[in-house]
Amino acid sequence: MRRPGPAPSAAASPLVVGIVGAGTMGAGIAQVCLQAGHAVRLHDVSPGAVARGHERIAEGLARLVSRGDVTAAARAGALRRLHDVADLDALAHGAVRAGGKGGGRSVDLVIEAALEDLELKRGVFRALEAVVEPTVILATNTSALSIDAIAGRTIHPERVLGLHFFNPAPRMALVEVVAGNRTAAVTLQAGLRFVTGLGKTPVECADAPGFIVNRINRPFTLEALRIIEAGEADVAGVDGALVAAGYPMGPFVLMDLVGIDVNYAVAGAIWRAFDEAERFRPSPIQGSLVEAGTLGRKTGRGFYAYQAGGRPVGVALLPTAVQLPVPVGPALAAGEIVDRLELAIINEAYRAAGDGVADPPDIDLAMRLGAGHPYGPFERARALGLGSVVRGLAGLERRYGERYRVAPALWQIAAV
Repeated sequence: MRRPGPAPSAAASPLVVGIVGAGTMGAGIAQVCLQAGHAVRLHDVSPGAVARGHERIAEGLARLVSRGDVTAAARAGALRRLHDVADLDALAHGAVRAGGKGGGRSVDLVIEAALEDLELKRGVFRALEAVVEPTVILATNTSALSIDAIAGRTIHPERVLGLHFFNPAPRMALVEVVAGNRTAAVTLQAGLRFVTGLGKTPVECADAPGFIVNRINRPFTLEALRIIEAGEADVAGVDGALVAAGYPMGPFVLMDLVGIDVNYAVAGAIWRAFDEAERFRPSPIQGSLVEAGTLGRKTGRGFYAYQAGGRPVGVALLPTAVQLPVPVGPALAAGEIVDRLELAIINEAYRAAGDGVADPPDIDLAMRLGAGHPYGPFERARALGLGSVVRGLAGLERRYGERYRVAPALWQIAAV
């Protein structure tokens, strides 16, 4: 049961939003808040990071002006509402006047967008709780860490929740709004209203490893990696099959875009959170690429090679440390590749729904908006027929092992 907490202050608009962490995600979230008319106080422990974040925001708004989506006057107004702050006291209360007295308006809501490190985030939240007003909501943009764990050392965990934006935040419509076991109902509702006011689509989910998208979409990359590990197809063949089936990009292009190191770290966190379940086991291919510093677009080389500006120029020659088997026999047909990934995603969606992570319609919505899938997993299961899904998974389990074992919730529904 959620504990009652103070009435949060995120219902009014425009707000003063504090953002801790000025990297790619923090700057993107700041831009979204500015475009919605809020004032933003941006803080990072590195002054250089704040300067780079400010520049990234200015460039992002300039691109909108060049496309005609935002006027030059609106961009100028947004930048006037962006304030770089040197410490958490200034983030909480605004600039202090000469002589150490006074200050500006209190912050209404704080979003932490620091590195994915549990102890680091816990430290940030303890420090924030010491300086902000009691009614201020404290949100984390974590993509995989437990909200309860992050809030565990705060005095008032009822005002802590997750607001998981997707990258790039200015373009991605989805925000996963995550309530921990001790998040107050009023905090959750305020978070949902805040996200809606940003022009984003909130989807409520429980505090579970990977939330919705990072858990359910895990087979999209892991099964693709297993296919090339086994020599059943090559990188271009897998990506081509998924794009031809209506996906905006294949799994290897996606990993290069996100960052192979980022994807590998999230995969490892989810694998450990699920007691090292075989279906979530990270790929040694990714581990070898990370060790070699071959991380995707940001390093100019991942599964593909890239020109300056991020344009792919063909499949990359992988580092010598990454040994792929020589294919034996004909490669998997495109339809087999797509079926294999989609059936694994459907199975995980039924597992997540059975675990109470989110309702099926919300899962479908999250996968369309957050992962860019042409249809949600439950929509796809209905189109294929549940009997066909179960038979397909059973065949894959016989061939590849327990990671394809049919989810209990899927068995129960299919047997009706």
